[in-house]
Amino acid sequence: MEIDITRFVTESDPYEFSASQHEMGGSAGEITWNNAKQAGADSPLLETEEQLQALRDHVAGYGAWDSDEIAAWSDSECNALFIQIISGDMRESGMDSCDMAEFDWAEYEKDSNAGEIPGNIFRGDTGLIYYYLGT
Repeated sequence: MEIDITRFVTESDPYEFSASQHEMGGSAGEITWNNAKQAGADSPLLETEEQLQALRDHVAGYGAWDSDEIAAWSDSECNALFIQIISGDMRESGMDSCDMAEFDWAEYEKDSNAGEIPGNIFRGDTGLIYYYLGT
């Protein structure tokens, strides 16, 4: 499933939702999680049951949580986790250090196809930016 993340990508600082202890100190995990929970509550990216289930299905493949844990997540927790996933992918691909209007999508696709960075973010034909939640 493709989720429109244009607003998030163009208006948010992924560092606020995905940062290391080296960057943010020993409480980085707690700080970024709390920031993501607040952003997810204020402006949810996943708004339908189908979108929330797509996230649950997507992260089930990570192996970090069992199916009961994933099923118990609130809509807000799902949105917070999605924000953290997007932010991590943005930072890993260099989207956090440039003006998105000047981002090199061809280079991103090349690096993604080479397995050097995640490739779930893409720009559609209309210029909107999406995240692919698949299994």
